[in-house]
Amino acid sequence: MEFNDEYYMNEALKLAKEAYDIDEVPIGAVIVHNGEIIGRGYNKRNSLANPLGHAEIIAINEAAGYLKDWRIEECTMYVTVEPCPMCSGAIVQARIPRVVFGAKNKKAGCAGSVINLLQMDALNHQVEITEGVLQEECSSIMTEFFKRFRKKAAE
Repeated sequence: MEFNDEYYMNEALKLAKEAYDIDEVPIGAVIVHNGEIIGRGYNKRNSLANPLGHAEIIAINEAAGYLKDWRIEECTMYVTVEPCPMCSGAIVQARIPRVVFGAKNKKAGCAGSVINLLQMDALNHQVEITEGVLQEECSSIMTEFFKRFRKKAAE
């Protein structure tokens, strides 16, 4: 059975829903190596009281543990929202060759929306980017979360 980008993005979306269910910004990430998911993460900044609790960072930590190497080569990261500056830097440092994301992040996206850290020629590693996979689903969970968040804040 051959899996495609939509299959793995759906796996990332499942993780985003876990974040949503615990009132975290609903972003999910998976890292795939040879067809197997070796790293999973969803946002846990509030739960962990830690600014490093981003989906991508958690997935990178898990994948590095699985590979027993800081280099996450020959892998693809699937993330529901375009990575922020911190996560983009971690992706470059981990040498992840490809990132697939669903929704753009117009305020903090570093795969082209605000800046493209993933493909800067000045850095020692550049990342192949595929964007817009399951974009509608990835965008709508974010929209719903922030509607709910604003409603709770107004109460």
